[in-house]
Amino acid sequence: MSKGIECMWMRGGTSKGAYFVADALPADPQARADVLLRVMGSPDARQIDGMGGADPLTSKVAVVQKSDRDDADVDYLFLQVFVDQAIVTDAQNCGNILAGVGPFAIERGLVESVEGETEVRIYMQNTGQISIARVQVKEGEVVYEGDARIDGVPGFCAPVPITFKDTAGSSCGALLPTGNTVDIINGVEVTLIDNGMPCVVMLASDMGISGNEAREVLEANLELRDKLEAIRLQAGPLMNLGDVTEKSVPKMTMVSKASNGGAISTRTFIPHRCHASIGVLGAVSVATAAVLDGTPARDMATYEKGRQMTLDVEHPTGCMTVVLDRDANGQVMSAALLRTARKLFDGKVFVHENGL
Repeated sequence: MSKGIECMWMRGGTSKGAYFVADALPADPQARADVLLRVMGSPDARQIDGMGGADPLTSKVAVVQKSDRDDADVDYLFLQVFVDQAIVTDAQNCGNILAGVGPFAIERGLVESVEGETEVRIYMQNTGQISIARVQVKEGEVVYEGDARIDGVPGFCAPVPITFKDTAGSSCGALLPTGNTVDIINGVEVTLIDNGMPCVVMLASDMGISGNEAREVLEANLELRDKLEAIRLQAGPLMNLGDVTEKSVPKMTMVSKASNGGAISTRTFIPHRCHASIGVLGAVSVATAAVLDGTPARDMATYEKGRQMTLDVEHPTGCMTVVLDRDANGQVMSAALLRTARKLFDGKVFVHENGL
């Protein structure tokens, strides 16, 4: 690996990470993990000897290749590289990094561009679902400049709308893996839900917080973190995720009344650090919980009921808009979100053979 590995660094949504064509990395998962730990500089709280930004949101990887499937153009594998542990996991998806997959696929020639707008059908290998990203193109080149804005990212960029279908039970086998809208763990009412991202949704007040605290305040609350982890470890087996001690799922979301005109307010641990915003698919799961009768989230949520519902999910740095389409029986059939992406650099990343 001393000659360097072809890599593109991109911001996808409110995350940032390394994008690779699959054949640029070792095929063996353990060998690939060893390389990616060195690329990011993990395990180290500062990731000082690598490209990672000392935060879970900036220590992410997309592995992309042309798809053999009839219903997809490319396959996308998401890998979360832990910051301070030697762990690389594929146990979850990432809808933010997903926002960069369409542009990256066009940049690398994996998908032929269509002037104006190119639809890129993406098979999400982590969960077995399809998403469709619409990427703006001008004179054969991906357009990154535009007038779209998302909370958590300064400035404006070209929009990348993403539609998700058939995400229910993506990791857990069912939208509600226990079959219940409410379970009780350690005396706390929780909704165990997976509509693209396994989440444990509970009232902020039940965890002893208001739900409006800053990220740094919550991270410094050791009692809260211990309570969340105790619930998470019990939720894992209940959600068909097994022992989650060394997994990045389920995400832990505490909800409260919206304070800025949205549908619901959230504070999410991912799982041990408080998210600066909220993950794309995490927002879909929380929004879905908010429209299910009897859930803690439903009691906190404000929105207009209908076949198509728009919910602004508030988070520490703004809100994320989720559009849910329901069938005649009220079942959520699809979700759409607006994301943006930007290419930061394209070149080679280097690792030391005798690294960590």
